[in-house]
Amino acid sequence: MDLLTTQTLRSLVQAHEPPCVSVYQPTHRHHPDNQQDRIRFKNLVRAVEDSLRQTYSGRETGSLLAPLQALVDDAAFWNHTLDGLAVLAAAGVFRVFQFQRSVKELAVVADSFHVKPLLRVVQSADRYQVLGLTRHTARVFEGNRYALDELDPGEFPADIETALGDELTEPHRTVASYGTGTGGPGPMYHGHGSREDEIDKDTERYFRAVDRAVIAQLSKPSGLPLVLAALSEHQPVFRSLSQSQALLPGGVVGNPEAMSAEQLREAAWQTVEPQFLARLAELTEAFTSGVAHQKATSDLADAARAAIDGRVATLLVEAERVVPGRLDPTTGAIAPGALEDPDVGDMLDDLAEAVLRTGGDVVVVPKERMPSSSGLAATMRY
Repeated sequence: MDLLTTQTLRSLVQAHEPPCVSVYQPTHRHHPDNQQDRIRFKNLVRAVEDSLRQTYSGRETGSLLAPLQALVDDAAFWNHTLDGLAVLAAAGVFRVFQFQRSVKELAVVADSFHVKPLLRVVQSADRYQVLGLTRHTARVFEGNRYALDELDPGEFPADIETALGDELTEPHRTVASYGTGTGGPGPMYHGHGSREDEIDKDTERYFRAVDRAVIAQLSKPSGLPLVLAALSEHQPVFRSLSQSQALLPGGVVGNPEAMSAEQLREAAWQTVEPQFLARLAELTEAFTSGVAHQKATSDLADAARAAIDGRVATLLVEAERVVPGRLDPTTGAIAPGALEDPDVGDMLDDLAEAVLRTGGDVVVVPKERMPSSSGLAATMRY
């Protein structure tokens, strides 16, 4: 499974050699609901195959379908699904994403990837990551206000033995006995520091290895805030040596190994929510100030033209809001329409895609936190 980040999304909205295959479907976490997921995906792959064979040769079709069909046969994958799934394939590209939110079933073969469902997932403002840390182990999670799931970050120092290897200290003492006979003194111990000192040194080395891995493999690619879940005695040790800019103050105090995922999510959200609200307040303030200086707009037509010109720095989009119509990707002109028309999409998603393509930031915001009633709030670079 691939890690879904803003950078990933930016790469997917760039041009790729067609055909580009995009498959989305809701999935389920538990038996027996998940028994139908694999069958539904197989049917979607069959629809993709039918679409491809209408235009492309058997050789081109076969190379694109091979990884999709391999995923159909991957029983282990279908036993560990979340709430939503996206599979994107093109020449030299095969990406699989799982979501903590459901998505609508869809199979599309086109000249570019269909990434609109990804926008709402990756740009939601309530996402965060958790580092569950003990003296001997480290686990990483990603979540939102509703769900928290463990990640598989690949090569990661999940335990102290793996991280330190031969560098792991073997605490030692030199033992010498003084005196003989029953009346003499007991054994006297000499050494180069106590066992606890050696363990503390190993702990610090391990924590540094974990910190480096989290920064490189999670925080930098995702840009998400990081919550530390650790015992009270380990919190100051890790924080004193961490170089992470994503690490939030406070954290979850306790043994993460003794917490269920739901307990960890509840505790982590108490740390994240104030940061979440503060960030939204900053974005709202920037938009309000921009409006006062003619450098922000909540008008879709104005925002669309600015996005195509690369002038939108930050776009706030109302979660669950849909504005049906067409947005011209070259001029920014908009044309309202009805969703019943198969050629009509969501102009807010089109706008968000245009902002991402030109290097702007997109944040999906709950309705009650939006600074406008139009479903969008765009702050300009100039």
